[in-house]
Amino acid sequence: MAQTRITDLPANAEPVRFAPGFGQRFILTVDTEEEFDWTRPIQREGYTLHSIARLARFQEFCEGQGVCPIYLVDYPIATSPLAGDILRGAIAAGRAEVGVQLHPWVSPPFDEEVVEHNTFAGNLPPALEREKFMRLRDAIKANFGTDPLIYRAGRYGVGPNSAGILAEGRIAIDTSVRARFDYSAGGGPNFREFPVTPYWLDRQAGLMELPLTSVYWGLLRQLGPWLYPKMWRVPRLRGALARIGMLERIPLTPEGVTLDEAIRGIDIALDERLPVLVFSFHSPSLAPGFTPYVRSEDDLDALYDWWRGAFAYLAQRGVRPASVAELMAAVELA
Repeated sequence: MAQTRITDLPANAEPVRFAPGFGQRFILTVDTEEEFDWTRPIQREGYTLHSIARLARFQEFCEGQGVCPIYLVDYPIATSPLAGDILRGAIAAGRAEVGVQLHPWVSPPFDEEVVEHNTFAGNLPPALEREKFMRLRDAIKANFGTDPLIYRAGRYGVGPNSAGILAEGRIAIDTSVRARFDYSAGGGPNFREFPVTPYWLDRQAGLMELPLTSVYWGLLRQLGPWLYPKMWRVPRLRGALARIGMLERIPLTPEGVTLDEAIRGIDIALDERLPVLVFSFHSPSLAPGFTPYVRSEDDLDALYDWWRGAFAYLAQRGVRPASVAELMAAVELA
């Protein structure tokens, strides 16, 4: 099978199949990154790393819940001695995993101008995208003591050359596709019509796509892929349809999504027989004041309560957590 470009709609892509008995599982991915002002244009300088210290509490929390978090780290985190000290032991013991998240604007070499178009790594010249990825991958191995096997582009910004770079870098899973979302207005990819089920990008190289999980819920959900994008000019209509149970887009994240909404999303994903549910959020939300979603310690307590509720509901539905290692071991290659 020829290699599929991540940005191409995979109309005839081969689905990834898992061994009998694997069941429906979930993974927890953490976009582990520096803090910056989300309301301002992206800059190369001026970020902070205060929330790294909060990773210790979150790791302890996940271990208590029996969940192996997957930290997708960018260059400032990959080169942070504190991040290495906090996570290295858990990673070595298999209680956490580490992957790559490329924020090109803070990843050397700094050969490009910092404009919105270039914040999507897939828009960079192939040699520059490759060099940034390889340096970041090597920094992760040096700091955390293991080869990363999973990748997510910052801002979901993969491009036509990304799959080849990942295959060369021995990445097994890309999870950059945010199905049901469109970032083309800023120069990024459009994943609006992409599937949420895992599929092969390059089976020979062992590279799969594992999209983030977003579903449509409501009486009109079958029309969601067609109807929801048409309402982008009238966001109030989207809100109204969600409130009356007609149509709602639900990504599996505590950032901007209530627990009740997430439970509805989980139900839809399970009803549609999705083999792996992919949850995500940003590590700066682990400390107050760095994202719009956590402004106070009360908000942070609510974030942890969200995860407790989500984990409890998944357990109630018989959905067990998984790790990258478990996913790879369960893939049917024949």
